Amino acid sequence: MIHKRSDFPDGFLFGAATSAYQIEGHKFGGAGRAMWDDFAATPGNVVRAEDGALACDHYHRYGADLDLLKDAGFDAYRFSTSWARVMPDGRNVNPEGLDFYDRLTDGMLERGLKPCATLYHWELPSALADQGGWRNRDIAGWFGDFTGAVMERLGDRMYSVATINEFWCVSWLSHFLGHHAPGLRDIRATARAMHHVLLAHGTSIERMRGLGVQNLGAVFNMEWAAPADDSPEAAEAAALYDDIYNHFFVSGAFKGTYPDRLVTALGDHFPEGWQDDMATISAPLDWAGINYYTRSLLAADDGPWPHLRAVEGPLEKTQMGWEIYPKGLHDFLVRTAREYTGDLPIYVTENGMSNADTVVNGAVDDAARIAYFNSHLSAVRNAIGKGVPVKGYMAWSLLDNYEWALGYEKRFGMVHVDFETLERIPKASWHAFKQMLAG
Repeated sequence: MIHKRSDFPDGFLFGAATSAYQIEGHKFGGAGRAMWDDFAATPGNVVRAEDGALACDHYHRYGADLDLLKDAGFDAYRFSTSWARVMPDGRNVNPEGLDFYDRLTDGMLERGLKPCATLYHWELPSALADQGGWRNRDIAGWFGDFTGAVMERLGDRMYSVATINEFWCVSWLSHFLGHHAPGLRDIRATARAMHHVLLAHGTSIERMRGLGVQNLGAVFNMEWAAPADDSPEAAEAAALYDDIYNHFFVSGAFKGTYPDRLVTALGDHFPEGWQDDMATISAPLDWAGINYYTRSLLAADDGPWPHLRAVEGPLEKTQMGWEIYPKGLHDFLVRTAREYTGDLPIYVTENGMSNADTVVNGAVDDAARIAYFNSHLSAVRNAIGKGVPVKGYMAWSLLDNYEWALGYEKRFGMVHVDFETLERIPKASWHAFKQMLAG
């Protein structure tokens, strides 16, 4: 690493992030069937039809995994709780599920790690998907009950709590593009999911405030949108993409409004009386999280709305085919503070790259990942230098894991996982962070 901990403000939080379904092993501990189990079992949805039944077996190996965080010198662990583990039918508590997160929390505290929980990272119980899932307005109340069950048990020990990870993925990617569970391609379902996921977020915040849980926020994934050429049509395509991907959710949460062009396009599909929910949706937050990986170049398209398409860009790309564009992270940090959050703390809650890592003589030299982290940490420092209150950075991810529709093929981890033996091997990037965090 070219950076040192001392290059960042005192108290700046460094952590690593994971999510429950991607690492835990969903077949253990009484977890119920999740929407991703169904999606993966449907031919053509997931590479080799792989699922999270075993994943990294973090359920049994969490102690050693937490040791990896501690030994590298990280301050915090961003983890998620699985709704389908805590409430297998979506409504009734599985004591084994809460007991696991109790042990996990204690394990973090014993190692001096700050627990940074995310309540929902896509593990919707199948029983609730059967009732319409995110299309059903009732999900806001269901999610409020799930929030209560988890935070009554864990809330007093959390450093921070986020409600929902990546609203765009939960709604647009999953209901309009169909790339993630439940795999729909339905504009009406999408509009309702976009609104209901925010309503569930606001309901969850209200429930946690009532319980006295502290330091509450939400996590927004953002992808820099740029025109593919100098035409007015490309500029309009990029602006529309920016509204859909980036502005819609953060505007709802912080301003209680949606972008005008999306109200015009989707308003007929929103649930009746949606405007009355905006006070709940915009419940005050203590911080905002940004997940950032790449940018998209947009051009106009003659097809149906939204009349746009992504164009391959010229920059160096990760194993995912995503352009490496650290300036986008800087620009999002600056823009989010200026337009939405003001003086509230902002955390980079995910940032990292998939790389074609290989084990050679018992080691993994992921120099490309180190370069990626370096360039994006430079972007964070630049934003801080402009007065943006960035308070922490969470690397994605601690472990190689289940990469959703791409199965176990793409590796984002700082620690290599052999998915046959489940052996962990810290990569060069893990060692680089260890050296950096000591400086």
